Amino acid sequence: MKRRRAREYALQILFQLDLTGNKISDKVFEEFWEGNEEEQEVKEFTYQIVENTRTHLSEIDKIIKKAAENWAIERMAVIDRSILRAATYELVYRTDIPKSVVINEALEIAKKYSTEESAPFINGILDKIARMEIKKAGNLKAK
Repeated sequence: MKRRRAREYALQILFQLDLTGNKISDKVFEEFWEGNEEEQEVKEFTYQIVENTRTHLSEIDKIIKKAAENWAIERMAVIDRSILRAATYELVYRTDIPKSVVINEALEIAKKYSTEESAPFINGILDKIARMEIKKAGNLKAK
């Protein structure tokens, strides 16, 4: 449950950064945690998700665009785009977390924070990204 909270916090920060166009900074985190007492473990995982999602944003967006055929990432709801970006970071860069866990967590967060139609939309894209990553990993092993 601690990781779920961290993912929800990361979503809130990514959403804010996307809407405001701000860059990630220590000040963003300081302001976010003001009045938001949380365990250090949760803060650290939140930071990892946000920092690495923003660091790899152009690559993550390319992956999402490829998986989302016929959907411009700019036209997606900001909340859905933020969920997809954070989950894509985990699917692609965090091999220590099972892909099924990442997708399930993203869907639960989408059900809580977005519209009824968002979960199936997000599920379809993340499932495709997970399959692309599995295929890519298989190709690397075969070489």
